[in-house]
Amino acid sequence: MQEKDTTFYKFFPNGLKIVHRQSSSEVAYVGIMVGAGTRDEESRLNGIAHYVEHTVFKGCTTPHGDNITARQIINKIEGIGGEINAYTTKEETTFYAATPVEHYAQTLQLLADMVLRPTFPKHETDKEVGVILDEIESYEDSPSELIYDDFESLIFRGNPIAMSILGTKKTLHNISRTPAHAKNWVANHYTLDRMVVFSQGKMSFQSVCHQVEKAFDSVFLSSQPACLLTRQPISAVEPCEQTFKRHTHQVHVMLGGLAYPLGHERQLAAYLLNNILGGGSLNSRLNLSLREQKGLVYTVESQYVPLSDTGYWNIYFACEAQNLSHCMELTGKELQRLRDDKLTSLQLHRAIQQLHGQMAISAENQENNVLAMGKSMLYHNRALTWQEVFRKIENVSADTLQDVAADLFAQNHIFTLFYA
Repeated sequence: MQEKDTTFYKFFPNGLKIVHRQSSSEVAYVGIMVGAGTRDEESRLNGIAHYVEHTVFKGCTTPHGDNITARQIINKIEGIGGEINAYTTKEETTFYAATPVEHYAQTLQLLADMVLRPTFPKHETDKEVGVILDEIESYEDSPSELIYDDFESLIFRGNPIAMSILGTKKTLHNISRTPAHAKNWVANHYTLDRMVVFSQGKMSFQSVCHQVEKAFDSVFLSSQPACLLTRQPISAVEPCEQTFKRHTHQVHVMLGGLAYPLGHERQLAAYLLNNILGGGSLNSRLNLSLREQKGLVYTVESQYVPLSDTGYWNIYFACEAQNLSHCMELTGKELQRLRDDKLTSLQLHRAIQQLHGQMAISAENQENNVLAMGKSMLYHNRALTWQEVFRKIENVSADTLQDVAADLFAQNHIFTLFYA
């Protein structure tokens, strides 16, 4: 029996989009996703998208001009038992909340006030600089996290997408010294044609649209210009091998290369292939080879990250220095197996069924669902259910998987980064 589609959409002439998925839950999720992130920054202001994400929580105004303080922002959500959060990526900045359904309207209004009318009070933003500096230092002390940033800098070098989401201590001080930087970022990038309002709950779609129009009313009535954001396209970079001295106990390794963007016809095949190679399961090929059979690593994992106009895949592990060559050899063999040996019908069936179970379990996490829904709406103007996505994955053939492996895992396409 086919599931009933409970996802609704609305597109406004000014570019704002709404996606709402109806459910019977007494908990409502609502958020605003803005299509602007680290890759849209100038190098001298690297980290400003993340800085703004933090500091819009420090104060805003209502449509009537009343000030809302940082403490009031917290209390308006936490005081009703809700949760509010935000995050920044290379391409998006997202603000969202979970709240009892009866408080949906006031929660949406607060998010809209924060995103559309932040005040950036300097006595508050100066304190937040210390918080972000601690975040940078904590990140730099964690090689298993830092290596992801350094790997992106390697494969995307020469492009703004290579810059760190957090920025640097120097650029953070440049940003915070001049309040106009944050205000200009919001004015130039937080435009309605780059925004999606996403929500889920038992509210009717008619009610959701009414509340969105009310929350965004002052902006709807203004003649807001379209975003002038243009992104530098990705240029081809010669694959290479690089070693950084990080004084770590183990050798940390990341290897990978460029991959397909969001919406590519082979995106889902790459997703399935990555799950076979080193996805989150203990029976992934890399985990069986490096950990279960040989005991060489504690963690080995792979991921595929599609972006709006590009993408990449990587493999990460850490091992003792004396085991490095063996780990590299085993990893290379697993990539070669996927290039050279087509999956049997039974292997393909098992891989697809495993992914089905993982997707079904993951779908129980409603927060992840709504965030994925918002991103899909931002780039594709539609949000498929996990069942719809899986039906597409079921059609992936063993021939296609082998073709994707030959394309992505070709030896002359691979970048390698070592922390030693």
